[in-house]
Amino acid sequence: MATEALGWWGVPLGILAGTLRGSAPFLFVSLGECLTEKSGKINLGLEGTLLMGAMSAYGISYLSQGALGEFWAPWLGVLVAGLAGMVLGAIHGWLSQQPRVNDIAVGIAMIIFGSGFAFFLGKPFIQPQAPQLLTFDWGAWSSNPAVQSALKVSPLFLIGVAIAPLLQWFFRSTRWGLYVRAVGDSPDAARAMGISIFKVRFLSTMAGSFLAGVGGACLSLYYPGVWTERISSGQGLMAVALVIFARWKPVQCLWASLLFGGAQAIGPAFQSVGINAYYYLFNAAPYILTLLIMILTCSPKRTLIGAPGALGKMD
Repeated sequence: MATEALGWWGVPLGILAGTLRGSAPFLFVSLGECLTEKSGKINLGLEGTLLMGAMSAYGISYLSQGALGEFWAPWLGVLVAGLAGMVLGAIHGWLSQQPRVNDIAVGIAMIIFGSGFAFFLGKPFIQPQAPQLLTFDWGAWSSNPAVQSALKVSPLFLIGVAIAPLLQWFFRSTRWGLYVRAVGDSPDAARAMGISIFKVRFLSTMAGSFLAGVGGACLSLYYPGVWTERISSGQGLMAVALVIFARWKPVQCLWASLLFGGAQAIGPAFQSVGINAYYYLFNAAPYILTLLIMILTCSPKRTLIGAPGALGKMD
């Protein structure tokens, strides 16, 4: 194998490749969750949204390849994945704002609903091969196949990198961004300003779910580039911890996503040089990181810096 020929240099190269590939779903889902939580709502249902997005993108890419070709079919899949996420977001946004309804309970229900619906509709697409998104080959300068493979970057990853600072600018410098922050920090003050709490939270949840759906498309149309029922590996739930770690700042969600993507790549990187003894332990790195973040941030003696004031509170 080319990675074995590189020796121990294959480990950092493998982690770099995994970071560029594996961080894209984390990035889109965490940005979507950040937008939703900024309005004062928690969307645990993004795990189901991620699966629905992955299935929708893969299915549409496969079904439309004859009409659109192998270049445009995956992009239509990405759009449909986002729209599928919006539909689930609309359901969640409406249900979670009904009287005496708990965000967590709705989120768990949406995980079951979204994943079950995706599994049901996605059965015919497990075996067929759908067209994948084309990548930018940043490693073309090298003659080493391992370097070339590691530096294949999806345009979706670059789009996510661009969205992070744009979303931060949106919160700081736009009227709608002010509305979202006002509703998330103090619903009573926002209501006194004439802002519709329901409308802002509903639209924020829909927009956040759109991004999560696109994150699902990253999984099925880029890396690992297949559709299976276990493709998400809990990334939708990990996004909640990632947003806490990023202190509800979109640009920090970008750095946190790169960290989680790199942690996810540790196991395969060591396996590429023949180290298999602790493979499953290394593969658990993202989950261990999530657990550590939750432990470090659950202290009742201090408030979380940057947390929206109304987050998780029932109206």
